[in-house]
Amino acid sequence: MPLRDSACSACVSRTFLRSWRCHPKLIFSEETLGLKQKEGQNIDIARGFTSRIDHILKNRSDTGVKILKFVIRDHYNVDTCHLNSWLQKAITPGIEEVTLLLPTKYRKMYEVPCSALLDGRGNSIWYLYLTNCAFRPPVGFDCLRSLTKLHLYGVCITGDELGHLISNCFALEELEVSCCMKLICLDIPFWLERLSCLTVSQCDKLRVIKSTAPHLSIFDFFGEPVQLVLGESSKRVSTPMVADKFLHIKHLNIYLGEDDGGAVTPAYDYLSLASFLDACPVLESFILSVDQSDMRHDSVFEDPSSHLRQIPEHRRHERLKKVQIDGFCSAKSVVELTCHILKNATSLESLTLDCIFGAEAVGQSVRCSAPESGKCMPTSRRMILEAHKALSAVKRYILEKVPSSVKLNVGGPCTRCHVMDVMLPQVSNM
Repeated sequence: MPLRDSACSACVSRTFLRSWRCHPKLIFSEETLGLKQKEGQNIDIARGFTSRIDHILKNRSDTGVKILKFVIRDHYNVDTCHLNSWLQKAITPGIEEVTLLLPTKYRKMYEVPCSALLDGRGNSIWYLYLTNCAFRPPVGFDCLRSLTKLHLYGVCITGDELGHLISNCFALEELEVSCCMKLICLDIPFWLERLSCLTVSQCDKLRVIKSTAPHLSIFDFFGEPVQLVLGESSKRVSTPMVADKFLHIKHLNIYLGEDDGGAVTPAYDYLSLASFLDACPVLESFILSVDQSDMRHDSVFEDPSSHLRQIPEHRRHERLKKVQIDGFCSAKSVVELTCHILKNATSLESLTLDCIFGAEAVGQSVRCSAPESGKCMPTSRRMILEAHKALSAVKRYILEKVPSSVKLNVGGPCTRCHVMDVMLPQVSNM
């Protein structure tokens, strides 16, 4: 029963009132509170949102909540003292899931009170999702002993404070950190033995990721290149060259985004990503996403006389079955990485190279992905030209290296929306 209907029923039935006061699931949003937004009524909705939550929590018992979720929109202008009061009232022993979705402006004006988790009230929480706030656990913080999933988005938290938060979360299995702009160093200790999934996304000031968690099996990273310290290794090129450190990772996704100039920094050597494959001996799938509006790396076509580099003393990637490069370009080091994979992934079953980042279809001559307009999503002329070059690079340098046992999927430019004349230098077969 929706939250609003439950509250209404409680007004006319004593039996239902008793059950309502112990209702295990509290989701406070504009929809569940019956506050349908109309033009010019933002102030009334904001007042109604606050007063209804105050009334509901005032008439509840002090136990029984299992799931607590606040979805607060920008125009509510909820005072921080109300947020503190609601959390202190609703987080009770036995609660299992807590979600706090705040608008961006609260990043600088609201700090989640650690006191709401004291006295054993937080030790039953297994799922915690915080957005756009500050959270500053002190040294010795030990209030989330059952936590298995932690998601932080836009949270003002330093590396030390995050360390205080997770250091006693021995049950932690999944950690996701996104847009946390005060995070410079992320350190995952070895005693988090259950941690299997780590996602780090768009933390612009992050410089170092350290991990000694022994059973990490899924690692997703989205952002500018950072230093990785895996185990005792701290060796670094563009991406660190490491020995076996991610012993359990089976699926690896890496996203590289553009810098202020609109391109992945030209100094970045894509071939160095091979060290990730070396560090993951049981890796089965690898996805590389390159999102940029310009390509400034040296193209494989710029110097026809140069040879493709190969990594000496490399190891075989015997478990790798599926590889996908989304945003494949003609950068020489991208071509070299692809050739390296083809040579050393002895169990490879499929290779997907998509020359248009974010396109929905692969391997079709017409790829229009916007059914309303019948055209592809807007793409800059530079990247359309680059996609044509990338397609030529596949034909000249990669196609003949693909074993017959490997299914090759190539997504080229749309023949309807991305047609243009491309003049490339003649290059002899490699």
